[in-house]
Amino acid sequence: MSSTPVSPLGWRSHGLLLLLAMMYADNFVGRQIIAVMIEPIKQEFGVSDTAMGLVSGLAFAAVYVLLGLPAGRLADHMPRTRLLAASSLLWALATVACGLSGSFAMLVIARMAVAVCESPSTSTSMSIIADLYPPHRRSFAIACYTAAPTFSTIIALCVGAWVVDEYGWRSAFFAVALPALVISMVFAVIVRDPPRGRFDVPLQHTTLPVPGLWASAGELWAHPAYRCLVLACGFTTFSAYAYAMWNASFLVRSHGMPLQYAGILAGLVGGSCAGLGALFSGWLTDHLAVKNMRWHIGVPVVGHLLGSSALIIYLLWPRDILLQVGSVPVPSAMLWCALTSFFSVWWVGPSFSLLTQMVPASRRATAVALQTIISTLCGVGIGPLATGLLSDALLPLFAEESLRYALLLVSCSIVIPLALLWRTHQHLQGPARVGSYA
Repeated sequence: MSSTPVSPLGWRSHGLLLLLAMMYADNFVGRQIIAVMIEPIKQEFGVSDTAMGLVSGLAFAAVYVLLGLPAGRLADHMPRTRLLAASSLLWALATVACGLSGSFAMLVIARMAVAVCESPSTSTSMSIIADLYPPHRRSFAIACYTAAPTFSTIIALCVGAWVVDEYGWRSAFFAVALPALVISMVFAVIVRDPPRGRFDVPLQHTTLPVPGLWASAGELWAHPAYRCLVLACGFTTFSAYAYAMWNASFLVRSHGMPLQYAGILAGLVGGSCAGLGALFSGWLTDHLAVKNMRWHIGVPVVGHLLGSSALIIYLLWPRDILLQVGSVPVPSAMLWCALTSFFSVWWVGPSFSLLTQMVPASRRATAVALQTIISTLCGVGIGPLATGLLSDALLPLFAEESLRYALLLVSCSIVIPLALLWRTHQHLQGPARVGSYA
């Protein structure tokens, strides 16, 4: 990973990063707001926790997995800002369709449509960010991008809980769709695509045969360091997304919180601490990796160890109230929730930054898309569904506490990404760049 010359960064780079972050935040609100809809949707349609795990996860992830790779390939070969303009517009329309669903089956179909429209967003955005910032500034830039949805959890869970409580869950979907329409117009009319590969070493600009979609994905997957890093990210999101999706329901069932207060606490505490943790880890990685690139692996490992320890304590903490903030009772367990949220996101900025430095610009969106597919399948798709299945299975043994122990079992899977990160570190002792063998 060769060093790159310092290039001045102006307001255009920062402005485009802000727009990308706003789009990602709105997308994430559309995903996360279902966490405060679980109970009312269950009551209206008469479905189980397993079914809610389906609509909150697998219905979205299954389609995303099918389309993520072609969408990333598309981003590598067409104007990226125009692609995001179309994606945001269609995403808004699909989100409105969720609010208009008259049956549970229609809601599942609408969620699948949302996944279709959202599939190009992350890979395209990461490709653009890699062309906005040089490698020594990239971890913090990516952390700013990925921190946006964690801060947006405050909106999704706090404001979303209030909207759902006051106006019903359908109105919440309509409110989420509005910002995407504005963002789509800005992408279409104002924003210009930055030059591809502007910070890459000259070797990456050499003319190479462009392989087909599956050949390109196969070449990426054949590189052991890339493969282990992608799998580590995927297994991390398995437990992380399960925790994020079911946290509000956990507070309702195990700590006796009303839905609106549970959403406020999960949003304010979880969202704000996760956002701060993402920003801090990105800043920390940029400073440490200047001296030693191994910190792209070391920072996520430290975050996993500290975050998982705090999560286990949080899930096992007894029901008691620490203090009263206005009319909202705050359980003492929320102290551990704050630590969990802060440390559990330390993997995001360093991992994506490392990934963008392992691949050439011509395959960067495809590489990110492949990573996003794995993470979406494991996290958005299987994580909430597996938790719902475990919660239903444990219901005869633990009654209303079944969700507590389901989340505890799912959280133990963190040992898998820790092992995979160690393997990534070992593989990076050899050739580190995927493009070097092409």
